[in-house]
Amino acid sequence: MSTRRRKRMSAAERRAQLIEVGREVFAERGYEPVSVEEIASAAGVSKPVVYEHFGGKEGLYAVVVDREMERVVATISEAIVEGSPRERAEAAIVAFLEYVRNEPAGFAVLCHDAPTAVSGGRLASLLSTVASRVEKVFAASFQDAGFDPKYAAIYAQALIGMVTYVGRWWVDHPELPADKVAEHLAALSWMGLRHLPRRPDRLRVPKKKKKKKKR
Repeated sequence: MSTRRRKRMSAAERRAQLIEVGREVFAERGYEPVSVEEIASAAGVSKPVVYEHFGGKEGLYAVVVDREMERVVATISEAIVEGSPRERAEAAIVAFLEYVRNEPAGFAVLCHDAPTAVSGGRLASLLSTVASRVEKVFAASFQDAGFDPKYAAIYAQALIGMVTYVGRWWVDHPELPADKVAEHLAALSWMGLRHLPRRPDRLRVPKKKKKKKKR
């Protein structure tokens, strides 16, 4: 009776496998509750193998998050290469929502709380990175319209933040098509930018005069 021996993975193949396993485990449970033992068990290896490749759970988590952030940034950067400012803004929204739909595990990893030591993996860090790409589109549009481009960052951060949190809500409402959600978000954001005053002053409500107490 003969038995087949499993093919031994190369170091690169094992590393790639651990990254995929870690992505799934962190997506399902977050960072804190997961142990190295759990990751090793899911990958079918011993704990020392995980330490050998990543130095521990924190190292694996950092790699998973870094790769996920690169994927999102690349997806959105590619979507806003050409078109009018409005078309590129809408393309960025569609690209992000499609990422949310097509990569639920990756999006879940980014939405979970990150450990303090890996603060760069927090969702806020991703938003800032993506917003800096969108900011360039906004800055050019502001310049052409005669607005001060130094304020473009404010609107880029607002747009990406809005889209991200709608994306988190949309995860529980998949019956709504991505393009329709994007159309509404694009209309909301672009209509506001279209009617943006050159000097948006804060609305000051007149203070009510205090009534004098009768002596």
